[in-house]
Amino acid sequence: MRTGPLALTLGDPAGIGPEIVVKAWRALRGTGPAFFVVGDRQALASAPGASDVDMRVIHTPDEALAAFADALPVLDLPMQAPVVAGKPTPVAAPAIIRWIETGVGLALSRTVSGVVTAPIAKAPLYEAGFKFPGHTEFLGELTANAPFDGERGPVMMLTAADLRVALVTVHEPIAKIPVALSVEKIVHTGLVTAQALRRDFGVERPRLAVAGLNPHAGESGGIGREEVEIIEPAVQALREAGVEAKGPYPADTLFPAEVRATYDAALCMYHDQALIPVKMLDFWGGVNVSLGLPIVRTSPDHGTGFDIAGRGIARADSLIAAIRLAAEIAARRA
Repeated sequence: MRTGPLALTLGDPAGIGPEIVVKAWRALRGTGPAFFVVGDRQALASAPGASDVDMRVIHTPDEALAAFADALPVLDLPMQAPVVAGKPTPVAAPAIIRWIETGVGLALSRTVSGVVTAPIAKAPLYEAGFKFPGHTEFLGELTANAPFDGERGPVMMLTAADLRVALVTVHEPIAKIPVALSVEKIVHTGLVTAQALRRDFGVERPRLAVAGLNPHAGESGGIGREEVEIIEPAVQALREAGVEAKGPYPADTLFPAEVRATYDAALCMYHDQALIPVKMLDFWGGVNVSLGLPIVRTSPDHGTGFDIAGRGIARADSLIAAIRLAAEIAARRA
């Protein structure tokens, strides 16, 4: 796998994606990592603060390396019609999907070292016939036939400061989580996470802390049976598979600094159990990483921000962190 450049897909152009991409380039142009945008050049040029930025159209990823210090490189794949900031439309969906497919294709062909994805909004894509719950699942489908040495994901991991959390279930309604959990699903998530910690994060002997589902981790079955019947057997199975896993632990005691020092990643049973501590720890700088894929993929840990799009006030911290982390993982894989 190569170590540069990165392909950055533009996401929903009606959101803050174009603005934070321009801000990320300004922050990184002197130091790298180098990236180029897969998207609509005009949408980028219309972003707040972009009027004095040279949008350099490129035709191959290698051109981005030479241009990056002086211009924002763009692999220009135009939309059928322009969009208005803050007003998402399904008309843009084919272009958004094409940008993602193009970035993934470049990563699979090893002409880029990884993919960073700016945020998308699901509703406009669903209106246009998009069949996947989100970015992560779509990437899993696009890479399903590519060879991969290891337990295959995708598994969603969020990182912030010294905390990494991997999600067993992602966008399940709370009422459906107990049914969605299984020993097999927890074990699979743990295996993908442990392997990714070694391969992508340089952790020689990964330690996993497994959260319970119920208050007090179920109180030995007194407040729910999921810990006894599902989570404890999964932790035991992970140990038998050679993974240093412990738990289940009450989720409300799993995230203080002293406890975070005892593990390398926490396995969380549902979305908010994982994302609340990440965003409390570093609201602006969290990163979403897709584990268990044959390509490197990261993303900012926030949405499209339609309510502030076009106003010039969006922060690029999370996107910048995602670009840097993608480059670090790509270097380790190389």
